[in-house]
Amino acid sequence: MYFFYVGFVPFIFLLLVGACAGRSLHPLPRKGGDGNKKPLQTSRPFNIAHRGSNGELPEETAPAYRRAILEGADFIETDILSSKDGVLICFHDVTLDDTTDIAEHKEFANRKRTYEVQGVKTTGFFSVDFTLKELKSLRVKQRYPYRDQQYNGKFPIITFEEFISIALDAPRIVGIYPEIKNPVFINQRVKWPGGKKFEDKFVETLQKYGYKGSYMSKDWLKQPAFIQSFAPTSLVYASNLTDLPKIFLIDDINIPTQDTNQSYWEITSDRYFDFIKKYVVGIGPWKDTVVPVKHNYLQTPTDLVTRAHAHNLQVHPYTYRNENKFLHFNFSQDPYAEYDFWLNEIGVDGLFTDFTGSLHNFQKWTSVDDSASKLLHKIALMISSYKKV
Repeated sequence: MYFFYVGFVPFIFLLLVGACAGRSLHPLPRKGGDGNKKPLQTSRPFNIAHRGSNGELPEETAPAYRRAILEGADFIETDILSSKDGVLICFHDVTLDDTTDIAEHKEFANRKRTYEVQGVKTTGFFSVDFTLKELKSLRVKQRYPYRDQQYNGKFPIITFEEFISIALDAPRIVGIYPEIKNPVFINQRVKWPGGKKFEDKFVETLQKYGYKGSYMSKDWLKQPAFIQSFAPTSLVYASNLTDLPKIFLIDDINIPTQDTNQSYWEITSDRYFDFIKKYVVGIGPWKDTVVPVKHNYLQTPTDLVTRAHAHNLQVHPYTYRNENKFLHFNFSQDPYAEYDFWLNEIGVDGLFTDFTGSLHNFQKWTSVDDSASKLLHKIALMISSYKKV
């Protein structure tokens, strides 16, 4: 019995403590046996499926979003643009060239245009020059050549409403994280009846499907949603239309805001945080602005996260990808090491990832579940009893 205590008990105890050293988490949600939807997990940083599980399937397609939900995403993220006839679609680029088969459609050869987008002359096929019916005739393809190409040409562009339906049809509560994408450009090129703006149509669509409520309110927890944008004026405008929580996206240090032409240093100052926190619950910075990188090695972290938290702002950096070319040398080509660094050292509140399943696995493997907690309690009682003897 003495041998059992000295050798076996401490070994199990230390093993369990080591395995559970990460943040204390509840088990990741899954559908219960009674058919009710399990709630959104709010006790851990959010797993945000960046354009769906687009590391595996073409971005912003229905299968990419369904895969992300199966892999454990808390939120599915999308970019919202508009068709020529004012229908909101899920698509990242203002041009169709890089991620659709538009080049194979000879009937659209005369649609190529050159417009100014965020101060840059851009040439290509723009979504705003196509009706929804025409856009639906296109097929999406994988953005990066080093990712799986077998699904190219199989899936269509989806609408904002179709995206919402995917989330609402999930077997558990899954949040949505839509972006008001390039609002200055869209409002220049698309006109809606009654003088409505892109932002009006965006919020109206959310309201149509019951999305409402401030962060962590009863209504919000029932149908969680974050509204995101790189355009601060859009977020301020949207705040007068809905109390849904908003995230201010922040680009590279060399890129000014697309609507107010403010510098990175201005929009990350304490003074600006005091202003913007009236309209948003957090920021979504590019991760290399949080922890600078030189020659593919991480440098000393900035105080951005600490200062944002001091202003009661969440921090949801982007974008985490499994491929070696995106993993800084510090992580030895290990995406789990990167997740550990950002969640447990930097202390962010959510991650935009192309590989939802990887982040899900990391959180599951480093969480403290009920069975482990109960076993630790039993071991503690055994040790306590032995000491009394």
